[in-house]
Amino acid sequence: MTKHQQRQRYRFEREFSRVAVVAPWLVKLRQPGCMLLRLFLGVFLMIGGLLAVLPVFGLWMIPMGLFLLAIDIPVLRAPLATIIVRARWWWHRQRAHWFKAK
Repeated sequence: MTKHQQRQRYRFEREFSRVAVVAPWLVKLRQPGCMLLRLFLGVFLMIGGLLAVLPVFGLWMIPMGLFLLAIDIPVLRAPLATIIVRARWWWHRQRAHWFKAK
């Protein structure tokens, strides 16, 4: 494994652990024998996220689905970790701006 791949893996693991605090069921789904269930749930969550106008579904389902798919599809890990790091950076910057304005 190259240094770049190790860094991507570390970033994905760090972001996954932060999401797993919110959704502890993701930790159980991460076991090796649950691959088909992860793929099914990942696709289902992403489709459900697109139906966010309905009361049960929401946009929160899209990142959860991506996390589940990224466990089995290594190509998704790096872009997903990058998007989450940038989104968190943007959120902290916006939050600091909002509270500074008050």
